[in-house]
Amino acid sequence: MGIDGEQSLEVGLLEGGHDQILHPREEESLNTGDGSTDIHGKPSVRQNTGGWRVCPFILGNECCERLAYYGINTNLVTYLTTVLHQGNATAAKNVTTWSGTCYLTALLGAVLADAYWGRYWTIAVFSSIYFVGMATLTVSASVSALQPSSCTGDVCPTATTLQYAVFFLGLYLIALGTGGIKPCVSSFGADQFDDSNPTERKKKGSFFNWFYFSVNVGALVSSSILVWVQDNVGWGWGFGIPTVFMALAIGSFFSGTPLYRFQKPGGSPLTRVCQVLVASFHKLQTKVPQESALLYEVKDKHSAIQGSRKLEHTNEFHFLDKAATITDEDVQSGGFSNPWKLCTVTQVEELKILVRMFPVWVTGIVFSAVYAQMSTMFVEQGMTMDTRIGSFKIPPASLSVFDILSVMIWVPIYDRLLVPIVRKYTGNERGFTQLQRMGIGLVVSIFSMVAAALVEIKRLDVVKTHHLEHDTVTPVPMSILWQIPQYFLIGAAEVFYFIGQLEFFYEQSPDAMRSLCSALSLLTTSLGNYLSTLIVTIVTSVTTEGGKLGWIPDNLNEGHLDYFFWVLACLSFLNMLVYIACVHRFSYKKSN
Repeated sequence: MGIDGEQSLEVGLLEGGHDQILHPREEESLNTGDGSTDIHGKPSVRQNTGGWRVCPFILGNECCERLAYYGINTNLVTYLTTVLHQGNATAAKNVTTWSGTCYLTALLGAVLADAYWGRYWTIAVFSSIYFVGMATLTVSASVSALQPSSCTGDVCPTATTLQYAVFFLGLYLIALGTGGIKPCVSSFGADQFDDSNPTERKKKGSFFNWFYFSVNVGALVSSSILVWVQDNVGWGWGFGIPTVFMALAIGSFFSGTPLYRFQKPGGSPLTRVCQVLVASFHKLQTKVPQESALLYEVKDKHSAIQGSRKLEHTNEFHFLDKAATITDEDVQSGGFSNPWKLCTVTQVEELKILVRMFPVWVTGIVFSAVYAQMSTMFVEQGMTMDTRIGSFKIPPASLSVFDILSVMIWVPIYDRLLVPIVRKYTGNERGFTQLQRMGIGLVVSIFSMVAAALVEIKRLDVVKTHHLEHDTVTPVPMSILWQIPQYFLIGAAEVFYFIGQLEFFYEQSPDAMRSLCSALSLLTTSLGNYLSTLIVTIVTSVTTEGGKLGWIPDNLNEGHLDYFFWVLACLSFLNMLVYIACVHRFSYKKSN
């Protein structure tokens, strides 16, 4: 074809006339191979949609949304203790319970996205709820009638029922909003890269790294500037600024609408799981054929599940194969259209994938409990230390900036340096496998707790040297900068574990369950926060028996927070051993 012919073809494409100009095979090659559509519901044209061209809108949305979230989360324990006058243990439990709920509600958003609304509209709806919650929280921190009076000496009036109600209403609307969109944003971003195209598939691995990088850009601003504003200017401004950024997040997301690729919702994933279980039990006495080709699967090129490719049969969990076993009853009753009696191989393999991922999923809970200490016990530890650097005072919650800097240093090192080097030895296009990457994160997390325990031992030695055991006013003459290693190690662990986890649950999940599986990965963070709450509760109950002050009293100078950190270090080590055992026989999914 000459130049004029190529130009005519290009004009035809731009004018939407390619149906008349291109052969079907040529047309198909211009479209994505993953079944995605554009905003008008037509097959996505590769050169006009998706890819890195839309990432600024999605990464900008995530950066602003995370700035809003961490603008609340990072310093929340300080607000609860200094404004609402809660004790250390109570405040820590409230923070971890709320943080856990933020990730628990991800299940709701995931089910709505996968089954009904799609990821785009789920993000849109829950972002609006998020914004309302942010505005409510700002009002509660700005109106003096909605806050208890300041302390007089050692007497601190408790908040009234109304004051608590308005504050926690805003807080849990935020939990609903952020939970609803969180499993969808990373998956929606990954949807912009076509799995069937080798070049785009390779770029998808980098997307997860830079997605997490953008998360930490927002967190960096929150942990530095916003925490300073909250501690020195006022909580009304400190909560109001994140509210504005949440509005910017919504604007950034909608700006990219014409360029996005959309995956159609495939129906309720929970319903499909139940159908496999019911059909399997219904055929309890049925013998599974030895030849997998005899199991039921639709003959079409695409799966019977909308938005999903076919999955190859695997030899694990044979009991579930009963759901895809064709019986005489199925033939006689025409049960091929009733998924409660007969399921396709792909539908059965969806459940098998979830079962295979479950042990890996469980081991993420302890890691998340360790991570939760950064916004609770690390902050409370820092509040007792010398926060001065010259004439400047560092807000204790701002030390999390070193966690963020660690992430921002490690992401480009991992993506640009480690991956190319490791790729030469492993042959894996992404360097480490997802499970190897997560395992490294688990090891590093152990050292973060060890570092925190050693700092606390040193701090208590200084307390004894200066006889500050019963002093709740004088800061311990030990610089808060001693905490930097524990924050830095947490950041390194995040880069390996959390990003690996994001990639693992997206890549290994069935096509029509990606939001749900992303929510399951986030659920480990939720349960990790709840686990942290449970551990604090148990430790407090056990160590205060007989009238003792316990390990975590309101005056940490009289406690043993180091013992608490050692407990978490031991749990992390045991968790790592369980993880190694779980992943030893894990098999990755295979799509047709």
